[in-house]
Amino acid sequence: MATAVEPVGRLLREWRQRRHLSQLDLACDAEISTRHLSFIETGRSSPSRDMVLRLAERLEVPLRARNTLLTAAGFAPMFPERPLGDPALEAARVAIARLLAAHEPFPALAVDRHWTLLASNSAATRLMGGIDPALLTPPINVLRVSLHPNGLASRILNLQDWRAHVLARLRRQVEVSADPVLRELATELAAYPSPGSAEPTAPQNDVIVPLRLATEAGVLSFLSTTTIFGTPVDVTLSEIALESFFPADDETAIVLRRAQV
Repeated sequence: MATAVEPVGRLLREWRQRRHLSQLDLACDAEISTRHLSFIETGRSSPSRDMVLRLAERLEVPLRARNTLLTAAGFAPMFPERPLGDPALEAARVAIARLLAAHEPFPALAVDRHWTLLASNSAATRLMGGIDPALLTPPINVLRVSLHPNGLASRILNLQDWRAHVLARLRRQVEVSADPVLRELATELAAYPSPGSAEPTAPQNDVIVPLRLATEAGVLSFLSTTTIFGTPVDVTLSEIALESFFPADDETAIVLRRAQV
């Protein structure tokens, strides 16, 4: 049974409100009149294909949702969505593999928009020891692995701070994307046991929350960064992120370099 698509004007209004913009803000940014924008949002005027794309660009709408906007306006989707194994994405797969390998001996992994694991390097795999096999059965959700009581949670020494960081980041993603799968994931993770007070314990002058992990080699401390592809035109590629972990102290760097030998 086909799912009814909401009117394009209503969808655009929802994205505008999600971005906390007034009609005047968006109209000025898109260089159109507020009256024209109002007519589009209320359905009194049908936007052209170029207008849909212009408004979507100004609203920073994800490519997947831009296709939905185009379809709602009566146009064909513009951005292809191919599986990562598609021959057309071979260059991207090679780039991901090279980036993950180049980050050794430090952990790195690639995830999709729902935090499903797509690939990882050997350093990341080594940190997964002792995790409930059920959590490592594909599809593997890395945030679930991180915060689940049978995952890494029991080994994260600053679980309270890390949990607050992960949940805050996920909630921001939900707000930006309106993705129902991410919303359900956020609800699930928030229901996991929380250590102590809900307030973070990191000193107020800290600007980055590290991941402090107990391992057989001792306590390892990491800082994480996120890398995405610039100006992608494929939906799948636009939703891939590389999560790279760097040693937060000299001891962690030494332990990981020794483990590679």
